[in-house]
Parts: sequence; C-alpha cells; structure tokens
Amino acid sequence: MIETLLNTTVAGQRLQGTLCLPQGGPAPCVLMLHGFTGSRDEQVIAGVGEGVFSRTARRWAARGMASFRIDFRGSSFLGGGSDGDFADTTYESQIADAHAAWAALEDDPRVTPLAVLGWSQGGLVAASFAGRSHKPRATALWAAVADPRESFAGLLGADGLQRGLAEPGPHRVDLSWGKTVHLKRPYFQGVMNNRPTEEVAHYPGPLFVAHGTRDEAVAPQAADLYLAAHKGPHQSWIAEMDHSFNATQGAEMLDSLADATLDFIVKSTGQGARLT
Repeated sequence: MIETLLNTTVAGQRLQGTLCLPQGGPAPCVLMLHGFTGSRDEQVIAGVGEGVFSRTARRWAARGMASFRIDFRGSSFLGGGSDGDFADTTYESQIADAHAAWAALEDDPRVTPLAVLGWSQGGLVAASFAGRSHKPRATALWAAVADPRESFAGLLGADGLQRGLAEPGPHRVDLSWGKTVHLKRPYFQGVMNNRPTEEVAHYPGPLFVAHGTRDEAVAPQAADLYLAAHKGPHQSWIAEMDHSFNATQGAEMLDSLADATLDFIVKSTGQGARLT
C-alpha cells in the first residue's frame, strides 16, 4: 500500500486528500466523503489507533481497491489539509468538492474513479453528487442523512435552526459530542432546501445503504427513505450498531461493513476479475 497527498482547486481554494494505492498498476478507486465536523481519516477507533476511513482505505488497498479520502474545504481547524473557513461550509460547497475530487481522479493515470462512499452528512453529499453527475458506477451510503431538517433540528433544536435562518451569522453551534463550530445562514438554508432522497432518485446505478439500529444521530428510517427513492439496483446492510459503527468498542463491526461495501462495489460494477 502507498499513500500520497493529492491536491486540486475549487473556487481558488486548495482541496486536499489522501490517495491510497494498492501495489501494482493502475487501480479502480473509491472517493470517500467524511461527515459533519469530520476530516479525511475520520473518528479514531478504540484500541486500534486508526481512523474509520483510514482503516477502511488500508483494508481495501489489500484487496486491490484504491481510495481517495478528502478533507472538505473548511475542515482545517479539525486537522484537515484543505483551505477555507468552516463557517462558509454549505451542502453545495461540499457537493462542489466532490465534483472537483472526482475530476482530479479522472486526470490521474494511477487510478480509474469507480464509486463514491459517504458517511453521515458525507452520505447526503454522495447521494447528491451521484444523482447530479451519474458518474459513479456504484454509490455507498453509511448512516447517511436523508432528511437534513430532521437530523439538524435534532442537534440544534427547532429554535436553533430558526435562529440560523434569521440572521447572517456566523452562529455558534455547540454540538453534543463536545465540538463547537460556527456556521452562516447559507448552511441553514441548505438544511431546509436540500432533498438528498430526491437527488438519489436521479441516480440509476447500484446503491449500497448501511445503517445502524442504534443510531441516535441519524434515525434508522433514513435507510428506508433512500431505498424507497432509488429506482436502480440496491442493497441494504442493517446491523446493531451506532452512528460510528461501534468504533468506541473496536473495529469488528466496521471491518464487516467495509468488507460488505467493497463486495457490493466489486460485484455490481463487474470488477471481480481485477480485485481479490
């Protein structure tokens, strides 16, 4: 496995990510999109010392699949390498980042972009990117936000959401997991206006939807909404796990999910002869 930084530009700002390459020649590649207030490696797994995304990338590389895990613009205060201020984050800015990252993969001779994976808010972004571009040959959603108004109102309360809409901001947001961020009105407008299930309805390719029955951040019913909206081939993967795939207990559940996701991508895109 080889890991290297890959940079591109969006609206004059640097978008940075880690390109994880398997041994050998050019490889198919999955674009990985992190969640709200996350960064490219994602949450550290208890007892392992790896992040949810960095561990997944390593496991996939061992089977011949490359991956590109990006930091959305504005995530630098969380340890990310991309430019921008988190207060300027919107769903549309993150969807633009996904488009730019995919284009960078298309220009890189080491890889062929194949699929997109998004976790939580990154799942909303992945669904929107896939529905608008039709470029991924497979799309995977892990605990993806399907109704942003419901999910974000759960974090802020209805009053907090209305305050965010009423004034330009930036507004201070104290999150239940101990982080404090600032966001401007356009983010809150996106919460009200984005319809990720309608976006995924325009995506004809294979869709993998994973969710936990103990997820308290994004209601498990989100999986049903995506599956009902999608008209193409799809598979659900429902397990007794929380929003972070039980990462506070170790890597067992995550590893099962990562393997099942890659199995789906490989089978649904006809990559079986190239990957182990």
